[in-house]
Amino acid sequence: MPQPDEPLVGGWAPFTTLDFPGRLAATFFLRGCPLRCRYCHNADLQTRQGASPLRWSEALAWLDQRRGLLDGVVLSGGEPTMDRCLEQAIRDVRSLGFEVALHTAGVSPKRLGRVLPLLQWVGLDIKAPFIDYARITGSEASGAQARVALAMLRESGVSYEVRTTVHPALLDAQALQTLAHDLRASGVGRWVLQPFCGRGCVDPALSAENISIEMSLVTHLRRIIPEISVHANDC
Repeated sequence: MPQPDEPLVGGWAPFTTLDFPGRLAATFFLRGCPLRCRYCHNADLQTRQGASPLRWSEALAWLDQRRGLLDGVVLSGGEPTMDRCLEQAIRDVRSLGFEVALHTAGVSPKRLGRVLPLLQWVGLDIKAPFIDYARITGSEASGAQARVALAMLRESGVSYEVRTTVHPALLDAQALQTLAHDLRASGVGRWVLQPFCGRGCVDPALSAENISIEMSLVTHLRRIIPEISVHANDC
């Protein structure tokens, strides 16, 4: 079992071309998340307890053998900023010569601020209009945290992407329009929409079908934020 003084790895993907734009990377999913988003497809990683496919030392040994084959490493979750060993994990990976990306919902702006200087890219999940965050996440503080994290990220100069998972039962056209205005007011010029994927979702009210995003809606939202892309649904 992983020790308390090392990251808790809940899963990993040996190769991805999607999680770190422009890089060939491996992704490690760290355990723990305080949010309870209904559409979550990694609900088994919400708890800090559970099975781990490998120790962090084993992950580093594996990465050491991939020097020259991979460009980067993605730390995802769960919510990786919940792991108190995140900063050391990033330093470990960088010491092997890899670039590092972070996937986060911004729930710990303080820890995010400490690691931002060590990162090459951040994927920031913005889940709803800031005033309506708790309806999606189950956390009253999460909207304010996400707003602070976004401002911190924009000021850092680190390359980033803001993305939002879309399910019409949770975010209808009006909510997405409100969110678009929130993001524009925060200085966001590029926004990625991700259609809900039912794979792994434990909410039966949402998991019955996969979702596509109507291009007419995207066209409307582009009047607010011109640069919007839609990730393909790979379910």
